Amino acid sequence: MTEPVRLLPGISSIASDYDGFILDLWGVIHDGVTLYDNVIDTLEKLHSAGKSFIMLSNAPRRSSAVVELMIGMGMPEKFCTHVMSSGEATWQELHNRGNPGADPWYDGMGGHCLHIGPDRDRNLLDGLDFELVEDPSKVDIILNTGPWRDDERVEDYEDLMKQSAEMDVPMLCANPDLVVIRGGTRIICAGALAARYEELGGRVRYLGKPHPSIYPHCFDILGIPDHDRILAIGDSLRTDIAGAKAAEIDSLLVLGGIHGEEVGMTDGARPDEMKIGEICQRENQKPIAAISEFIW
Repeated sequence: MTEPVRLLPGISSIASDYDGFILDLWGVIHDGVTLYDNVIDTLEKLHSAGKSFIMLSNAPRRSSAVVELMIGMGMPEKFCTHVMSSGEATWQELHNRGNPGADPWYDGMGGHCLHIGPDRDRNLLDGLDFELVEDPSKVDIILNTGPWRDDERVEDYEDLMKQSAEMDVPMLCANPDLVVIRGGTRIICAGALAARYEELGGRVRYLGKPHPSIYPHCFDILGIPDHDRILAIGDSLRTDIAGAKAAEIDSLLVLGGIHGEEVGMTDGARPDEMKIGEICQRENQKPIAAISEFIW
C-alpha cells in the first residue's frame, strides 16, 4: 500500500524542528537561468530565524563559479557564503591525488585527460597537472561533466564510450544527476553518460549527491553536532533525497523540479498527493514531507 507524503504549504511549518539546512540549487533555488520566485524572501526568513544553511550542488564547476552564477541571477552575496559543489569536490580530489591519504582509486594515474563536457566546465582542470587530449587511445582518465551540447543524447556518445570502456579508461563523473531542467527544457547530465558507461563495463567514480562522502564538509560548515536537527531540501529523489538518507539526515522534497510533470504540476495545477507517494515508494525514499516550491 502506498504511504502518503505530507504536502506542506511551505517550510515555515517545520523550520522550528531544525537548526541547519542543506539546500540543493538547481530545481530548488534556480532553474539554471533565473532564481525562482520567493527564494530570496525564504532565505531572508531563514536567516532572520537564526537558521544556518549551506548550498550543496551537483554542478560540475568550482564553488566560486557557482557563486558567480547565482550572484549574476540576483542572489545577494550574503547568502553565498557557504556553497559546496560536486565540481569543487572533484577538483580537490584531483589536486590531492598521489598525496598521503589520497583515494587509492587515483594511484598510478597518468596526466592525459579527455574532457566530456562544455568549455565552461574546464575550470575543473585549472591549476592541475593534466594535459587535455582527444584520442581515447592516449587517455589516462575521462573527466565527465555532462554533454558537450544541451541538445545531445546519451546515444551520441556510444562509440566513444564503447572504445574507452574496452580500453579500461576510468571515468570521473563530476555530476551524478541524470537530468536537469534548464529554463524549462529537460537536458541530460553527466550521470546519464556515466550510467551508460558502467553498463558498457567502464569504471566510474562519482563525486556528489547521493554519495555520502560529500556531506561531511556540509556538517563541518553547519557546526551542528546533532544531525537530527539538519534538514536537506532538494527536488531529486535519486540524488537529494537518497543522499540525505545515506547521510542519515531528514529530507524535504521540492516538487517543482524534475518530478514536477510526474506529480501533475503542469500549468499551475496542484500536485497529485497519491502520485507523490507512488514515486517515493518506487524509489524507496521517504522524505518527511513535500512542498511545491521553496517558499516560507
